[in-house]
Amino acid sequence: MLLTDVLLLDYKRCERRAFLNVYGDPLERKTERDFLLKLRQEIQSHIASTLENFYPHYQQPDNSLTTWEDKAKATESLMAKGVSCIYQGTLYQPHLPIEPHHSQSSLLLKDYPFHCLGKPHLLIKQAGQSKFGDWLYYPVSIHLGRRPKPEYKIVAAFYAQLLGNLQETPPPTPLLILRQQNHYSVDLDQWLPKLQETVEDCSEMLIQSQEPEVFISRQRCNLCHWYDHCYAIAQSQQHLSLVPGVTPSRYQSLVEMGVETVESLADACPINMGEVIGMEIASKLQQQALAIVDNRAIRQSRFQGNIEGLIPTHPIELYFDIEAEPERNLDYLLGVLVVERSTQTEIFYPFLAETPEEEGSIWQQFLHLVNRYQNAPIFHFSEYEVETIKRLGKLYKTPEKQLKALLPRFVDLHYHVINSVILPVESYSLKSLANWIGFHWRDPGVGGDQCVWWYDQWLRTGDRNLLTSILRYNEDDCWATFHLKNWLLEFLS
Repeated sequence: MLLTDVLLLDYKRCERRAFLNVYGDPLERKTERDFLLKLRQEIQSHIASTLENFYPHYQQPDNSLTTWEDKAKATESLMAKGVSCIYQGTLYQPHLPIEPHHSQSSLLLKDYPFHCLGKPHLLIKQAGQSKFGDWLYYPVSIHLGRRPKPEYKIVAAFYAQLLGNLQETPPPTPLLILRQQNHYSVDLDQWLPKLQETVEDCSEMLIQSQEPEVFISRQRCNLCHWYDHCYAIAQSQQHLSLVPGVTPSRYQSLVEMGVETVESLADACPINMGEVIGMEIASKLQQQALAIVDNRAIRQSRFQGNIEGLIPTHPIELYFDIEAEPERNLDYLLGVLVVERSTQTEIFYPFLAETPEEEGSIWQQFLHLVNRYQNAPIFHFSEYEVETIKRLGKLYKTPEKQLKALLPRFVDLHYHVINSVILPVESYSLKSLANWIGFHWRDPGVGGDQCVWWYDQWLRTGDRNLLTSILRYNEDDCWATFHLKNWLLEFLS
């Protein structure tokens, strides 16, 4: 069986994903989202930039080789020559390089040997003693993340272990290069024992074909190619991870109390739950389960506010949504739906930067529009819109007096929803809430990540159909915000 760096990375992120990548039915994998292709393009660009800035004189093993063994031999040959930097080298070992400390695992691994494969981005020569001479190599991993995540460190330790075995040295200290070229050394005293534990647990799972339990986490699972498969299982089981607010730790506590489904959560004793997870959390989770089981909205008992004061109704109202490109730190579309009640007219204004350089121009166009309706509230969903207004105002030197007059007009519907009602939804995203109240986007299945891909492709190809799709999605976001505001006002009134 082959134990790879990719498998370990998947295992640290999601044990179930690693299992399905080995044993799952390929027909149940969904097509990867376009956004993943964009991420791959970004990491390749990041790697190219790192090579240019730090390691321009690298060498690469023969790309025409087809087997792992031949690629590993070609990499070792470059190491023996003392090449200063090796790009896309291969480390292959026909047996597990770590001796498990659990007797049961030792027996299992003896009967089911693992071959180990690692492909570090770079191998860098440094002074020292190895079987090659007075030099040795340490591994460099390049990632888009802004912080050194545990899974990065586990894989880096895996490379170090393989390198140590290959060059007959102690495992050399690995290096991570993160976004913005930040360098981070991995402490092997801390991470080699964690690597040993991870390898042991992952190997045991694969040998015994132990399929990990489903746990749906929207942020982590959304881009996974097994998402539809796992979600169908979770739905059939009424799995508690479908209840907003049920974290892995809370889930474990609930299961230990015998609460294993949404219905059992709705029927559970809140006092008993409260003793374990806290009364406030227990009450909210139970109400959430009741809302899902009964498919009804519940007014939160703690909500005592004047809803007309919190969510104003005005002759003219603005509904605001942004599309952004995080990699470029660019807000390229400021969409505003102007609703004029007296004339029963609704007009959508899309302020679109067709190039990144036009961001300042659309910001001024946006200000011109909202200043035409100085008393109109600006409804939006999430804190991002207000934070963006502050960023753009500072970046383009908008007078402070103008910003101070503008910011109080913003009304965050997400904040008011989560503090006033409990809805029978699996997440409190705009799409989930709007779908439940009956609003549907014109392009089913499209999300903000798809718009990021579309805009990136627009910049590459100039295909205006991509812009049309982005504008349609953004307008639907504004309309969803409009319908959510009206529903919330009517329900709470």
